[in-house]
Amino acid sequence: MALLATGARYGFRQALPFMLGVAFGKQLIIWPIGFGLMELAERAPFIFLALKYISAAYIIWLAWKVANMRLSTESVGDKAPGFLAGLIIHPLNPKAWAMIVGGFTAFVGVGTSTFEATAIIAAVLLACQLLMHPLWTLAGDSLAKTLAGTPAEPYLMYTLAALTVASVLFVLFGGGT
Repeated sequence: MALLATGARYGFRQALPFMLGVAFGKQLIIWPIGFGLMELAERAPFIFLALKYISAAYIIWLAWKVANMRLSTESVGDKAPGFLAGLIIHPLNPKAWAMIVGGFTAFVGVGTSTFEATAIIAAVLLACQLLMHPLWTLAGDSLAKTLAGTPAEPYLMYTLAALTVASVLFVLFGGGT
């Protein structure tokens, strides 16, 4: 949703640094999880419980910003979020943590070395992101060109925000991490 909204607000070209930051930000979670961060979670679960709710609050705040954002097909006065803003999206996203932990538990065979498992998961997820993230960002750019300034625009933004909040609530209360 963040990529769609950023592409819609700033256009594909201006959203590129943010998009790349989002893709590489997931690597900041994959490698520590692969090398034992989840063992720390078993020993100090309160740390991860706090991280889960802080992360959820951050994602909900981003959803609020999306709900109040308006599309633009022209140059906007504010500056598009950059690489660093994208880099922190996944480390603060409880859905990303759940997906990565699920990837390790579902797809790593017994006896696979830690480095091999982590490198394969990191490479596959990065390849998927480098393929799919531009598509989401382009979709946002296209939506802006179609819906900017129309009566449907606020409803699109409210829907994107609501879907983001719903996914966070699912992770918190519906069977996620």
